[in-house]
Amino acid sequence: MNALPRKISLAEWDARHACLVKEGPAEPSYGGPLSRHVSCRQDLRLEHLRFDNSPAALRLWNLLLTEEDRLGAHRAQGRKLVGAMKDLGTVPVMAYSLPNLIAFYPDGAWWTPCLMELSDGLFNVASRLGVEESFCPVRAMLGAFVTQAHFPLPDMLVCSVGAVCDDFSAIAQRLAALGFVIHWWEMPRRRRPDPGEEAVPLPGGLLAPAAQVEFVRTELERIRRLLAELAGQPLDESALAAGIQAANRLRRQLAELRRLVFSAEHCPLPALEVLIAEMLAIHYCSDREETSAVLGELLAEVQQRIADRHGVLDRDAVRVFWVNPVADMRAMDLLEECGGRLCGTDFMFTHALVEIPEDAPPLAALARVALADPMVGPTQDRAEQVLRAIEEVKAEALVISRIPGASHCAREGVIIRQRVQARLAIPALELEVPPLCDAMIPTLRSRLQALVETAMAQRQR
Repeated sequence: MNALPRKISLAEWDARHACLVKEGPAEPSYGGPLSRHVSCRQDLRLEHLRFDNSPAALRLWNLLLTEEDRLGAHRAQGRKLVGAMKDLGTVPVMAYSLPNLIAFYPDGAWWTPCLMELSDGLFNVASRLGVEESFCPVRAMLGAFVTQAHFPLPDMLVCSVGAVCDDFSAIAQRLAALGFVIHWWEMPRRRRPDPGEEAVPLPGGLLAPAAQVEFVRTELERIRRLLAELAGQPLDESALAAGIQAANRLRRQLAELRRLVFSAEHCPLPALEVLIAEMLAIHYCSDREETSAVLGELLAEVQQRIADRHGVLDRDAVRVFWVNPVADMRAMDLLEECGGRLCGTDFMFTHALVEIPEDAPPLAALARVALADPMVGPTQDRAEQVLRAIEEVKAEALVISRIPGASHCAREGVIIRQRVQARLAIPALELEVPPLCDAMIPTLRSRLQALVETAMAQRQR
């Protein structure tokens, strides 16, 4: 059923879904109307979001919202579940290199209070355990482990520690104190090589001392042995190389999707769907092959819309680069309601979007990508990466969203904004988005509108 691209409500999607079922091809096993996630899972936030109206977008949302079912099915089929925490894109590549391991990120529970509009009670559980609202919303993960209501408990827990978010480290340590066995691996703070010191290029244009790459490689070697023991079979170089190649095929799909969406004259895909598509690269939503199929369908939809010169937003929407993920997804809709469009992102896991080197030993290649994490090095490095990305996509404005309670947000927004504005004459805005931003929508709307109006005024100069 053909329809011009546009954003629609949950109720409109139900009506459209009924027509698609009558006229279209069979849905995947996890398909169905989006509203069932409200009635069956209490994902109440869906009632306040606006969605892309393509079948590809429906498949994307259904994949995202059925991960718990998928994890349960994997366990019933005898696969082992690996809970990978904080590294965002490294350990899952290793785990998926073995056929009977499935990796997922318990960290993803940080969005559950938003999706369920606080009806989940996870923040209350975390507060009773001493992790109250002064912490990042990822504290919801603690509540999810204790209640065991939002994902199956993993057969093995792996967590990076060291140069990572202080909030997350504290929460993971609280989990360990509650009796959850965690296998830690250390991520050193990335530093710039000293003069004359052997250096290794990292994805994204950074450099790291060869000694740091070797250190991370040895840490990942420990995790490799643990994964092999859990799986009951070797995780050798050839299996890791095949896993890296599979990950890279998916990352190339996503890179092309982002390139087309960010560069198209008419915005071919809304910000919310872009955000979710990027998230899939972290751990494939517990199904690598299905994630590739979903991205392929999204890519085909975007290519067709560009060929037809169709978009979902006004043609003159202001091109906005967005830094940091939002705790409430409603903010992505709000940007577009105010006349902006997403044309570039740094949602804190850019290292999970770049290709993994295939010309190096597999663990060394993964170590390079892990060290390319923008959050484990100087904020100035991340600011420079953001600046280059803004110049590449020709963004007209910058939004930096602070995450409530997150320790790393204290100064990084200021540093990034100052670095960008020192070189580029574009308006920039820092704002904080809580897990539910309803009470703040008038303020957020006025600030985003002012940003968009300033950028449009600059077009006239």
